[in-house]
Amino acid sequence: MSMKVFPKEEYEARWEKVHGEMRRRGYDTAVIWSRGACTWDRCSNLLWLVNHFCGHPAQTPDNYLWQGRGHNAVIMRPGEVPELHIDELLEPHDWIATDRVDWHMNPIKGVAEALNEKRISGKVALVGTDFFPCKYMDMLRELTPKIEWTPEDDLVKSVQHVKSPRELDVFREAGDIVTKGMNLTMEGLVAGKLEAEAAADGAREIIKRGGMPYIIRCAHGTGKDLINFARYPLTGADFESPPKKGDIVRAWLMGPMRHGYYLDPGRSAVCGGKPTKEQRDLLEACIGIVEGVMKLIRPGVLAHDLAREGDRIVKEAGGGETEDAAATQWPLYGHLCDHMFENPMYGLTTCGPEETLEENMVCSSEAFLTWEGVGAVGFEENLIVTKDGPEVITTSPLRFWD
Repeated sequence: MSMKVFPKEEYEARWEKVHGEMRRRGYDTAVIWSRGACTWDRCSNLLWLVNHFCGHPAQTPDNYLWQGRGHNAVIMRPGEVPELHIDELLEPHDWIATDRVDWHMNPIKGVAEALNEKRISGKVALVGTDFFPCKYMDMLRELTPKIEWTPEDDLVKSVQHVKSPRELDVFREAGDIVTKGMNLTMEGLVAGKLEAEAAADGAREIIKRGGMPYIIRCAHGTGKDLINFARYPLTGADFESPPKKGDIVRAWLMGPMRHGYYLDPGRSAVCGGKPTKEQRDLLEACIGIVEGVMKLIRPGVLAHDLAREGDRIVKEAGGGETEDAAATQWPLYGHLCDHMFENPMYGLTTCGPEETLEENMVCSSEAFLTWEGVGAVGFEENLIVTKDGPEVITTSPLRFWD
């Protein structure tokens, strides 16, 4: 039985986009790498291009038989079907969108041999230098002495981020999945459940519907208890001390929620569901930042303009007077969503002045705010950029209180 989410013609349209970009950049051949046995590593290139998902972690140590496990590639040439080179014989081939597939105990060597058999020489685009290990790059160069490897890490991303109608429908499904998970997580935290128990409620809902959170980060407490994004960084959820009535509670659900597409909504509330006036004012001020930035999101908007609006509202809301650890770590008001969180990340220090959002991109609006003596809160929405404004796809309530 085929497990494809998209039909063959969807992949063929993607190949044509990449082929067109190769021609524009002057390449006859590109080798596009992917890595890892989990959707929170670097699976995007091949998942998007040929629906390939690696079954081995890249952390598998080399030995006399296996080398380069977890690293897989497609060789792309305009006018040809992509040639996929993988590291496992047992992968379900009815998933894969190309019929040109070969497997190797050493995929680095296998790709090199395939290129040499085709007598490829001169400049070849290489996608993946930001994660491809030095030892394997040395091996690849040694095995292909006639090739001049040229880094082109954005070759695929440059044509990937504007989503097709089918992709947008999958993102909407992902939004519904993570919304149900967020509702259960936040309801549990507001009710005083252990963070781990509340996170498990949300994770179960996500997993049974085809998603896989890579982490659910929770926090609770008052004042300095909320400095850290998660009380228990290793798993994201504290399994020992439940929140008490009056504690601020936070949850961020992050990960591939449907077929590898990432979303990361965040919510804050108060355990017991009855915030004090000061807590309510803080929560509402943070929501106001998120909603204020969202109002400007349209096709063609500059990421820097979104950042300036976020900075303006934060200042009005009393932000910056007390340092917020999350805002310091992420000095931005949102980012693109794809098979991971992507650029542009709209902060004045995180993107260039010419970067824009385009119609049918998927992105976020997020904010963090701390008030001395009250606490630290944060919110995030995920949305589709449309000509009529943002279409919010993470529809959990912003207010888990009366």
